[in-house]
Amino acid sequence: MNKFYRTIKLIGEDNFKKLQNSNVLLVGVGGVGGYVAEALIRAGLGSLTVVDNDVVSESNINRQIIALTSTVGRVKVEVAKERLNLINPDAKITTIQTYVTPENIEELHIENYDYVVDAIDFVPGKLAIICEAKKKNIRVISCMGTGNKMHPEMLEIADISKTSVCPLAKKIRQELSKRKLKGVKVLFTKESPVKNEIIENNKRVPASMSTVPPVAGLLIANTVILDIIQD
Repeated sequence: MNKFYRTIKLIGEDNFKKLQNSNVLLVGVGGVGGYVAEALIRAGLGSLTVVDNDVVSESNINRQIIALTSTVGRVKVEVAKERLNLINPDAKITTIQTYVTPENIEELHIENYDYVVDAIDFVPGKLAIICEAKKKNIRVISCMGTGNKMHPEMLEIADISKTSVCPLAKKIRQELSKRKLKGVKVLFTKESPVKNEIIENNKRVPASMSTVPPVAGLLIANTVILDIIQD
């Protein structure tokens, strides 16, 4: 039986073909992005480009689907491609090992994609992705803060203008307002962050666990899928 038989029964042949013919750019394959990639490929997406500059670390194991004791130390995009190819060998998986910044954003050629997913936490990079996608008239969804959270049921998809509580969403909202950019879809939560950050190398690192980032990734993937098939 076709591996996508049940998906086709749910959304229909025509909508499934839309997914097969779509090309998505995913920036960040960590706690959120790894699950975005997983769900998109399991849904039958035809082409996915994954962008990340990091390697799997032991501290990723508590929440990242590509993080195993056997993958610690390996390049994340390579691990992600290997896993995704095992799910669907027919999917075209492209990897780009880079740290996205305003200076190199044009090198991603966002205009070549049907949808862009921002799953990184570097604010200048997030803004560059959003601004470039809006400039090229490509649909984009951006993930706000999922660290220091304990309630995945409070996650929601909304326009950036409708966000509240989340400190990262506030920062992005303010910066987009300065640029007069509207109509940006995001995932965020109204849950107040748990005050339990970690200090590593003199930097604040959010605490996290195995529930909130994965659910965020699945919600984002579902939004991308629905937007594609409802065209």
